[in-house]
Amino acid sequence: MKSYDVPLLVESNPKENVTDLLLTRVRKDPSWPLFSRQNPDGLWREVSSQEFLDEVMSLAKGLIASGIKPGDAVAIMSKTRYEWPVIDFALWYAGAVSVPIYETSSPTQIEWILQDSDAVAFFVENDDHIERFNKVVAPKVTQVWRIESDELTKLHQAGAAIADEVLEKARSNAELKDLATIVYTSGTTGNPKGCELTHKSFVDHCRNAAAELPELVNDQQHSLVFLPMAHILSRYVSVMAIYAGIRVGHLGDAKQVAKVLPEFKPTFLLAVPRVFEKVYNGAELRATAAGKGKIFKIAAETAIAYSKSLDSKSGPSPMLKLRHKLFDKLVFSKLRAAMGGNVRYAISGGAPLGARLGHFFRGIGLIVLEGYGLTETSAAAVIGRVAWQKIGKVGRALPGTGIKIADDGEIWLRGINVMRGYWRNEAATRDAFEGDWFRTGDIGELDEDGFLTITGRKKELLVTAGGKNVAPAPIEDLLRAHPIIGQVVVIGDAKPFIGALISLDPEMVPIWGKNNEIEQEMTLAESTRHPKIREEVQLAINEVNQRFSQAEQVRAFEILDVELTEASGHLTPSMKIKRNRVMEDFSLQVSRIYQD
Repeated sequence: MKSYDVPLLVESNPKENVTDLLLTRVRKDPSWPLFSRQNPDGLWREVSSQEFLDEVMSLAKGLIASGIKPGDAVAIMSKTRYEWPVIDFALWYAGAVSVPIYETSSPTQIEWILQDSDAVAFFVENDDHIERFNKVVAPKVTQVWRIESDELTKLHQAGAAIADEVLEKARSNAELKDLATIVYTSGTTGNPKGCELTHKSFVDHCRNAAAELPELVNDQQHSLVFLPMAHILSRYVSVMAIYAGIRVGHLGDAKQVAKVLPEFKPTFLLAVPRVFEKVYNGAELRATAAGKGKIFKIAAETAIAYSKSLDSKSGPSPMLKLRHKLFDKLVFSKLRAAMGGNVRYAISGGAPLGARLGHFFRGIGLIVLEGYGLTETSAAAVIGRVAWQKIGKVGRALPGTGIKIADDGEIWLRGINVMRGYWRNEAATRDAFEGDWFRTGDIGELDEDGFLTITGRKKELLVTAGGKNVAPAPIEDLLRAHPIIGQVVVIGDAKPFIGALISLDPEMVPIWGKNNEIEQEMTLAESTRHPKIREEVQLAINEVNQRFSQAEQVRAFEILDVELTEASGHLTPSMKIKRNRVMEDFSLQVSRIYQD
């Protein structure tokens, strides 16, 4: 199968826009708890759909009173917090176009987005953001509001004189075909491009996903959102949650997730594969430290075997069922309790999760649905189904989406969720489309049932000196699954063999060290030189190499003495590797790999 289109399940009125999703929810039940807000004392307070709508309308009136007109672009830069969707929907209610900016962005990045989008106003979170904005040249931005101040209150107060009729006129100004938001790509190379996402990208996308995934997208679910709201996946799921009545809590510090999950008790999670890797690796290392490492490994293998047996006609054997029941009591229940105790579903996006982790989590009672999409496709275009999974593959296209594998293996997408183009960049838009098909730049395969497998990134394909094409992503994903490995950059373009630059995970290395009789405390730089750690990295590489042909195997590596992070400039906010920057900053290590 080379291509197919999934028909729409739900068609929307072309006169509607994103705000109609909220209005539909309020009309259904104005008292329904739509959000949970964490008070300073740590307790969670519910916010009804009517309360949220009232707050949105009040802020929208303030925006109109301050001079925001339909079609104006207004930027938002903040950590994930309750105010994010309030501001987002208030802008849509006022007829404006929202422009998200990652709260970690540098003044240079902020300046580019503000200037390129023609933003006339800017919501920031705190004084630190103001300091960065003060270094920016953005003459069209005439108003800046801080969330952590009384400026939002004053904005609400300013709208008191705006009549409901004026607000309704602004709200109903936009239609499905109109621009809802400009979301800038992560920018692994060069300046980020602004993706023009219409109201249709959200409205039809949300309604059809809810119709296709009723087990997950329903008002009995509640979720803790900790991914950046500036990321399209988090933003799309937030809008879909409002439409479906999913109660959402926000957490701005991802490092607090382990602490907050048992308090919030979500029923489903939204995360990137690295989060699931850390849950598994952390559990394994803690079990080893407690002298129960062997038990954990047997339990993990049991979970994986049990999950795999669910895909067979015969199902799990009586003995496997017995072992699974035993380990559910000893191990799996404790893992679920650490995630709040009620988690049944999760969505994983941003990179492949891998079959081993997919089977492990399903085996312990957590179904992780892998998804695939880009900023240009308003997040998920492809996702697994609760009742029909092929673990290790990212699922089938959602209703209203078409998918095609081009002759060179590139994945092409079309449909309700695809952007209308890149903002003020006709050349990039022309290059990205073939008719109505969007060229994703990713390489993949479709099986006989239309399930997609991602095999690499077209621009990242390495061509060795021997002419072998090597996709680095699958190798990197498998190596990152090791507890002490943080990030991996596979190299080898125009080189005689494949090598790897590796950074360690500073949280996991000390735990692993104690479990392996390394008594002394070490800095990250010292860890990179320790013989036991280098030996462990080599063992991990040896194991992964068995999965690939000889030309694809990693034959030499360098462990970097720093962590590759967004703060170091080597990862995008969505955790993608900036390969050019890595190659430039660590050219000495690259030369050492190939010096002989």
